[in-house]
Amino acid sequence: MSREQNPSPEAPTEEPRPGRLTAAAALTALEGLALAAGGVYLLALGLMGHPDDRQQAVTGGVTLLVLALLPLLAARGLLRRRSWSRGPGVITQIMALPVAYNLLQADSVAIPAGIALAVVAIAALVLLVNPATTRALGIQGPGGVREK
Repeated sequence: MSREQNPSPEAPTEEPRPGRLTAAAALTALEGLALAAGGVYLLALGLMGHPDDRQQAVTGGVTLLVLALLPLLAARGLLRRRSWSRGPGVITQIMALPVAYNLLQADSVAIPAGIALAVVAIAALVLLVNPATTRALGIQGPGGVREK
């Protein structure tokens, strides 16, 4: 049987995907794309530009590109309603909050970026732990009890 005829229990398809789940996936993907863009910028600066420390720029760029995989994979999993994807999505938001705090401590144009990152991280976190999202992902509560 094909996957369409025999859906996995991990991807419940009885109900349409809730808007909250789609919004959480979009915010998580936005963070992943921002990390990837920063990684490409640092990598390009390190390879073609004149950074203060070429090795540090290349290493930072590669690191950001690798870190971008977590939220991008989580967003894809959320859109496909995979229960495993909520964990990486939540981890991404929790990791974003200290970064936002550090950006808010700066005396520069980084403050608006910190505000934006904090708003996106908190909104995505709220959407990810929402009971409608939990139900849509087929996640059960403690003891195998479905959350309502």
